[in-house]
Amino acid sequence: MTVTFGPDHIVFTTYEFPWAGVHPHGLLPASAVRDVSVSGQPEIRTLSGETLFLSRDDAVGLTSFCSRHRIADVVRFDVWGNLLEPFLDTSFSVEAAAATCARLHSVGLSQDSIDSIRARVAPLMRAYNFDSMLWEWADLGLYDLLNALNGRLVPASLPASLGDLGEVYQWAMEIADYGRAKAS
Repeated sequence: MTVTFGPDHIVFTTYEFPWAGVHPHGLLPASAVRDVSVSGQPEIRTLSGETLFLSRDDAVGLTSFCSRHRIADVVRFDVWGNLLEPFLDTSFSVEAAAATCARLHSVGLSQDSIDSIRARVAPLMRAYNFDSMLWEWADLGLYDLLNALNGRLVPASLPASLGDLGEVYQWAMEIADYGRAKAS
């Protein structure tokens, strides 16, 4: 992911997720940015609800760009981070798993939705984290899901088994946007 910050826009010169509105080269006007999260891996959330990722090296530039354009830097509830907990290389107590579900319920996801989402991505995320020997134990999130959809660390047949990947991308973005309710 390579970006350049212009006076009133961000130019994505290489964006790795082919379903994104800015892939492979795209211009994102400041007026299309809803908010950002600069801590950790920087993210931009567009007015349409799409999450775009930047490299950690772009954090300073993004902070400056947002300051000039009065774009809020928010901490969002990480919906996908919570949904993908069962695919981490760690175990959770019954109480911890219940707390995760309670957090997901608090942003409007029913238990049936949680179970359905996890079932849909289970083969993909198991292959991504376990079969590939990545063995991530602390955090999997939307970025990891998109990497798996992109065929990184998984057999090519797995992403395709989820259906049209453009639709899966949009579905993933809609789910991530449930975290908007918890922005602080």
